[in-house]
Amino acid sequence: MVTAADSGTWKLGDREVNRLGFGAMRLTGNGMAGNSDGAPIDRDLAIRILRSAVEQGVNHIDTAAFYFSPLRSANELINRALAPYPDDLVIVTKVGPGRDPSGRWLPTARPEQLRGQVEENLRQLGRDHLDVVNLRRNGITSIADHFGALADLRDAGLIRHLGISSVTPEHLAEAQAIAPVVCVQNWYGLDRRRADADGLLDRCREQGIAFVPFFAISGNRREASAGDTHDDRILAVAREHGATPAQIRLAWTLHRGPHVLAIPGTSDPGHLTENTAAGALRLSQADLDLLDTLGQNDA
Repeated sequence: MVTAADSGTWKLGDREVNRLGFGAMRLTGNGMAGNSDGAPIDRDLAIRILRSAVEQGVNHIDTAAFYFSPLRSANELINRALAPYPDDLVIVTKVGPGRDPSGRWLPTARPEQLRGQVEENLRQLGRDHLDVVNLRRNGITSIADHFGALADLRDAGLIRHLGISSVTPEHLAEAQAIAPVVCVQNWYGLDRRRADADGLLDRCREQGIAFVPFFAISGNRREASAGDTHDDRILAVAREHGATPAQIRLAWTLHRGPHVLAIPGTSDPGHLTENTAAGALRLSQADLDLLDTLGQNDA
């Protein structure tokens, strides 16, 4: 049986994870931007998907307190499905953006407000500390004050490790001057190659930092479901491997380097199994050369 372990492993600080993880955003039914593809999936189904992900070897789950809809909260689903948590499970959350109870987006949290966001994640997840917290930049020009506030919370024992999200190499350097960074979470995939152009992907590899793409499958569709139409080059590689286009996108992502992790999300049990199996796909150099031409003008 193929499991997430077939994707290989990487360390987030002192926590080793399989490189194929799971993103919880889609379990709420309306995604981070508040756009809905329909009613939230059945609560029991969401819980089964989370438990199945762990059974399939996933030990890295990405979430946030602002992943919620009127009927679903990603953090509370994770708590219900997986607590008491397996010892090897690493839950990564993020702070910075916020939403009020109606779902309306709030201004980016001020540094002094980040403790409240961290404590909300702790409460919803039922934990006394968070494994990894990413600071989502969300338009902030300098992240020093915000990252410094999280570093203080790490020193206080509320957070084990720190990461950053939606950043440039300059932001990474700014954060590293304050505290260690174990992961960088950015939009990246076949359709979005900016981390190649600005050197961020290579910089993370050189420094042993995990690079964690989001929207690796949906690409420019962002929070929306992946499209039904695909470039002929993706379809050709998919036929060669007897795989789906989504699996090829994930496999390409993981082939970008041993430090690159994947956190595909889904509300479909079948897609969960397909995503897990993508971690075992081994693309040839010819496959990679062909796929790389897809993003040459999209950095």
